Amino acid sequence: MTTRPPPSPLASPTADSGSAQRRGVLLFLCALVAFACYDAFAKQMLERHSPAVMNLTRYAAISCMALALLVRQPVSWRSLWRFWRQPPLALLMARSLTLAIVATCFMTALVTMPLAEATAIYFTAPLIMVAMSPWLLGERVGRPQWLAVCAGFVGMLLIVRPGASLPLAGTLLMAVAAVCYALFQMLTRKLSGKVAPQIQYAYMALTCLVVTSVPGLLWASGTSDPMPGGEALPDAMEWAVLLAGGVCSGIAQLLLLAAFRRAPASTLGPLNYIQLILAVLLSTFWFGRPPDVPALCGMACIAAAGVSLAWRRPPRRMA
Repeated sequence: MTTRPPPSPLASPTADSGSAQRRGVLLFLCALVAFACYDAFAKQMLERHSPAVMNLTRYAAISCMALALLVRQPVSWRSLWRFWRQPPLALLMARSLTLAIVATCFMTALVTMPLAEATAIYFTAPLIMVAMSPWLLGERVGRPQWLAVCAGFVGMLLIVRPGASLPLAGTLLMAVAAVCYALFQMLTRKLSGKVAPQIQYAYMALTCLVVTSVPGLLWASGTSDPMPGGEALPDAMEWAVLLAGGVCSGIAQLLLLAAFRRAPASTLGPLNYIQLILAVLLSTFWFGRPPDVPALCGMACIAAAGVSLAWRRPPRRMA
């Protein structure tokens, strides 16, 4: 599952040259493909493994990658103490916990939700962030932005309309994931320029590993059974495949960071919704679950609203 797109920039571009921006766009597109492939991989694996096991293996792989990034620099007890005692510690922990909730809700919902519809609901997160920004960030939201938010929510209603075949529990979990990801984006914005991207990445990975390990360990001990009918313990090859999927997700996160260092968010933001197209294609041709016409119209509304917000200037703060 992807706990990212629509991602928030964690670093400013280091160069404004056209070649640097082209490399940034290419890296961003590679990240979107990797995220879409991991979502499809997770959907496939959830037929045999619980959401707890999927999250556990994913964040185990990402945590190893994050630690590898940190130890590339000289390590001492003093530097480790500074790492854990970052000044905005409460914000860092809150940001990481919201993403852990996103991971848990998204992966659990994906058990019963079609991939395309699940991705579309998740992509309402930027619209939710705009709707909450006047109260949580003190930003002024104009009429065009409110119209885009309304259009996006109309699109979501077309996807989850009464009488549709989407499961209620999965739909609600995906909506919770979208709200929490909007909060994650807001906290990322507050931390921008205050904490290095690799520190944010490490806190995110380790916190998500700890939080998602709890249901994973309960499942392994036999005291919890997240999947109907139970499941067998993965063998060595299956563990390797699941961890490889986690590495794919971690690489996608690193590609995002590299892309945002080379190209501005205003250039990359509108490209986010390419992943929604990829999700539709994967859902149709991999899983044989093409969205119906009203759902496709709803996805188009969400994508158009998100792109219009991404191309506009950032909202001003209220006086």
